[in-house]
Amino acid sequence: MRRIETDVLVAGGGPAGLSAAIEAAGAGAQVVIAESGFHVGGQLVKQSHKFFGSKDEYAGTRGVKIAEALNDEVSQYGDRVKIMLDTTISGYYGEEGIVTAMVGEEEYFHIVPKRIIIATGAQERLIPFPNNDMPGVYGAGAVQTLMNTYGVIPGRRVLMVGAGNIGLIVSYQLMQAGVEVAAVLEAAQRIGGYWVHAAKIRRLGIPILLRHSIKRAVGERVVEGAEICELDGSFNPIGEPKEVECDIICMAVGLTPTNELLWQAGCKMKYVPFLCGHVPLRDMEMRTSNENIWVAGDASGIEEASTAMIEGRIAGIGAARSLGFVVDEIRLDEFQTRLRNLRAGDAGEKIRTGVAAVTI
Repeated sequence: MRRIETDVLVAGGGPAGLSAAIEAAGAGAQVVIAESGFHVGGQLVKQSHKFFGSKDEYAGTRGVKIAEALNDEVSQYGDRVKIMLDTTISGYYGEEGIVTAMVGEEEYFHIVPKRIIIATGAQERLIPFPNNDMPGVYGAGAVQTLMNTYGVIPGRRVLMVGAGNIGLIVSYQLMQAGVEVAAVLEAAQRIGGYWVHAAKIRRLGIPILLRHSIKRAVGERVVEGAEICELDGSFNPIGEPKEVECDIICMAVGLTPTNELLWQAGCKMKYVPFLCGHVPLRDMEMRTSNENIWVAGDASGIEEASTAMIEGRIAGIGAARSLGFVVDEIRLDEFQTRLRNLRAGDAGEKIRTGVAAVTI
C-alpha cells in the first residue's frame, strides 16, 4: 500500500487550505494538499463577482482570479508542495499517526503527516418542504457550479430562497446569464446580505419578499412552479399561499461547517449558532485541542473567503513553527491584526462573540 510522509497535510484546497500551504511551505515545511475536487481554489473558482475589503484581501478582484493568484503562490514552492486532486480524506487514526485517503474510487493509501491543517470548508444547508427532492430543486452552490464552472444555465425562471450574500450574488449572476429570477424570498424581516448586492438586483427589477418562504414545489415529475407564503414574526405561515411560475427552485439558506475529521480526531467541539454549527475549540493560532491539528476557514466557523485566507495563513505559520521551522513573527502579528480588522464594527459583532466562545 502506498504511504506518503510529509511535514504538513492540508485537508482541503480552497482559499484557507491554499493559504495555509503557502505559509507552511514558505517556512520550509514539506506540504501535501489533499483536495476532493478536480481543481484547487474551492468556491473561489465559481465566484465571478469582485471582493470587498482592503487591498491585502484582494479588494476589487474576482474570486476566480484570487484562486489563480493563490495557485501561483503555491507553485513557487515547487516540489515542496504536492497537490493531490480527486483525493478524499477518509479517516484519522491518531494512535498510529495515519490518515487514510482515496484517490477517486480506485486507490486507497496512507498519509503520515507530522501536523494536519483541516480546511474542509462547508456544506450547504437545505430546508424541508413537499417535493423538495424533485428535479429542479438546487442548492445555490450547485447553480454556481453549473453556470460558472461548466457554462450551463439551470433553467429559464428561478425562484431564489434566501437573501444572504450567496442568494443575492447568485441571483445577479443568473440575470447576467439571461435567466429570469421570479423573486428572492427571505424569511427574516431584513436581508442578510450586503446592501450593495441587494441594490444591484433591485435595479434589475427582481422583487425581494421579506418574511416569505417556500411552502412546496409544484409539479408532477419536475418543478413547474412553487407555492410561497408570508410569515409572521414567529416564522409561522399566514394568509393564503401564492403560486409562482418557475422551473428552478434555488436554496441559499446558509452553510454549516464540514467537521467530520475534527470529530474523528477527538478535537473538543462546541455548538456556536453565530458560527453556524459545531466548531472546534482553538487558540489564537488556530491550533485545536488536538496538539497536532489546526483548523482554518469555514470548518472553523462560517465567514467570508477573506477571513478564511487569513486564518489559513495563521494556521500554516503555527503548524510550521510547531515543527521547529523559523517563522516571521511580525508577519504573524500582521495577519492577526488583519483578521481583527475584518471582524470589526457592528457587522462583525456576532462573529466576534462566536469566536470568543471557542478561543482557548
